[in-house]
Amino acid sequence: MKNRSNKAGNRKGERGSILATSAIGMLSILLAVGLAVDISRFYLTKAELQNAADAAALAAVSALNTSALGITKAADRAVASMNKFDFNKTGVNFPRANVLFAKNLDGPYMSEASAKSQPAKIRFVKVTTDSSAVPVSFAVSVLGSSKNMTATATAGLSVPLNEFCNFLPVSVIDYGTPISPGNTYTFRASSGTAVAPGNYQILAVAGEGGKDVRIGLGAGVDKCAAPGEEYAVDTKPGVTAGAVRQGINTRFDEYLTSQLNPADMPPDTNIKENMTYDQYKEGNPFLGPKNKGVDGRRVVVIPIVKEGEYDQGRNVVKFNRFGTFFLQTKVGNGSGGDLVAEYIDDIVIGQGGFNPNGAPANGLMAVPVLYK
Repeated sequence: MKNRSNKAGNRKGERGSILATSAIGMLSILLAVGLAVDISRFYLTKAELQNAADAAALAAVSALNTSALGITKAADRAVASMNKFDFNKTGVNFPRANVLFAKNLDGPYMSEASAKSQPAKIRFVKVTTDSSAVPVSFAVSVLGSSKNMTATATAGLSVPLNEFCNFLPVSVIDYGTPISPGNTYTFRASSGTAVAPGNYQILAVAGEGGKDVRIGLGAGVDKCAAPGEEYAVDTKPGVTAGAVRQGINTRFDEYLTSQLNPADMPPDTNIKENMTYDQYKEGNPFLGPKNKGVDGRRVVVIPIVKEGEYDQGRNVVKFNRFGTFFLQTKVGNGSGGDLVAEYIDDIVIGQGGFNPNGAPANGLMAVPVLYK
């Protein structure tokens, strides 16, 4: 009986140890779970901030056009893009000073004001969000009451392109003399001046009907192409005056007879006619559209075709190269005369890509790229 009493006494001394151990273990588990929840929230907020910074940087680069106005619009677009995002149900604080510019990816990065003094050299934009305080819910004793989060993104112009998308279904003819910046070139010949029997420099890239021409000139051809022997397209016979006028003139905010609409084919933000590209990119003179406009709609990509491709009335031509042109005026009524556009040699934002095994690249065309 004595042994039994001693054992019972020993067990009485151990009473409550399991409860204490369980309580401490449970507290540790709750702390670990709380820490995991808070860290998960940090990662989520960081991802949201990074997405916002990425979008703002890409939006900013898309405005670069080698002019001081392009620098201003780049900062405008970065701010507008950032303002679309909310973090913890609160709009992010994003001053213009957080948009920086550079000639090279590694910098040095400069302010908006400094970039305006050398806009032709600017190719990169860095965007940094202001600190966003994320409250700590569970692990306050470890992490404090809040954690400041921020994100940075750098975007810039890509390497030159040698494959091009959304070009116009017309052609500028290379007669053997250099195509020079500031000069105007015919992209649709007038009635009676065909380059070959029935051919007025219109291309049946997306289809042979007038509707295809109208849509192609209004929105760009929904295809990509490269210059060279491997790409040949049919020509579209006839002046096709109505479809050409209706497609081109959407870019000047004219839709009355086009069967097109500004939602699908918006006008340019500046529809003032009879101006040069240098005046256009600086915004002077200026005439705004009635419908909501989009920058750069009057800057177009047009295939350049050697004169010999149209020889003897052939209905298939090959692209020699692509050029960027500026539409100085809309198309007038009637069959009209030659339709011309100004050749430009600034780096412009386009759509396309680079094939390392393809044709030589066009150093004047690039796409926005997120670098880091």
